[in-house]
Amino acid sequence: MNLRYHISRSIAWLLPDKLYLSIKYRTRFGYWMDWNNPQTYSEKLQWLKVYDRHEEYTNMVDKVAAKDYVASIIGNEYIIPTLAVYDSAEEIDFDKLPNQFVLKCTHDSGGIVVCRDKSKLDTKAAREKLQKGLKRTYIVQNREYPYKNVPRKIIAEQYMEDESGYELKDYKFFCFDGEPKCLFVATDRGAEGKETKFDFFDIEWNHLPFTNGHPHSTCPPKKPKNFEKMKEIAAKLSVGIPHVRVDLYNVNGKIYFGELTFFHWGGMKPFKPREWDYKLGALIKLPIENK
Repeated sequence: MNLRYHISRSIAWLLPDKLYLSIKYRTRFGYWMDWNNPQTYSEKLQWLKVYDRHEEYTNMVDKVAAKDYVASIIGNEYIIPTLAVYDSAEEIDFDKLPNQFVLKCTHDSGGIVVCRDKSKLDTKAAREKLQKGLKRTYIVQNREYPYKNVPRKIIAEQYMEDESGYELKDYKFFCFDGEPKCLFVATDRGAEGKETKFDFFDIEWNHLPFTNGHPHSTCPPKKPKNFEKMKEIAAKLSVGIPHVRVDLYNVNGKIYFGELTFFHWGGMKPFKPREWDYKLGALIKLPIENK
C-alpha cells in the first residue's frame, strides 16, 4: 500500500479501527504512532478513540440531546433556542421559520446552512446540502466513536451574531479532566473573501505562537469581559473526561453553549511548530498502564 494516499472509503470499513487510524496517522504525520507510549496530543487523541469509549459521549455530541445534557449542568439560559427538529430535509417548512436561522445535521460536522435573509435563500440547494449531510457516515473518516449512534436529524436553531454584526466568534476551550488549559478563537468563518482564522491563547489570554489548521488573524481578538465565567462553564462541562473541547459563544456579553468536541480535527492536523503537539499532549493523562 502506498502510504502517500488516503485509504479508499470503499475499503475503510474493512479495517479495524486501530489499524485504520495507524495508517491514516502515518499518511498525515509521516511516521507511525506509538500505541503503547503515545506522547503527542495527536497520538493521544487516537488512543482515546480506541480505548476511552462511553455511551454517554453519544448524547454529549448529539446536537439535540447535548442541549438537555448541558442545561442540566449549567442551566438553560446558556442554550441557543431550538426552532424545530426534522427527520429529513424534505420535512423542513421554510415558511414557518423566521427570516434568520441556522440548520444543522445533528450527527456530523460541516452539514450546516446559515440563513441571514430568507428572501435570498436557495431552499433547493439548502435541502440538497442537508440531505447529503444526513447520508454522511461521519464516523468512517476519523473513527470518532461518540458519533456512531447519534440519530440522524436536522435541527433548526435561532440565528446568532456577535458585536461584529456579521459573524459569531467561537471560543473553543481545551479542557483536561475539568481544567481548561488553553483555547482558540475562530473568526472569519464563512466570511466572503476571507480565510478562517484560529488564534490560540493560554488560559490567561496570552497569545500562543503556533498554528493548527488555520493562520492567526492580523489583529487577535480581545478577551471578553466575562472570560472568567466562560472558564468556569468550560470547567463544569469537562469534569471526569480526559480531554474534551468545550465550544462557547459570547454574544454581546451573554454566553451560549456551542458544542462538545472530543477529537479536535480528529487528531489529524499537524501543529506548527511541532513542539506544541508535545506540549498539549503532556496535558492529557491516560490510564495507559491498563492497556
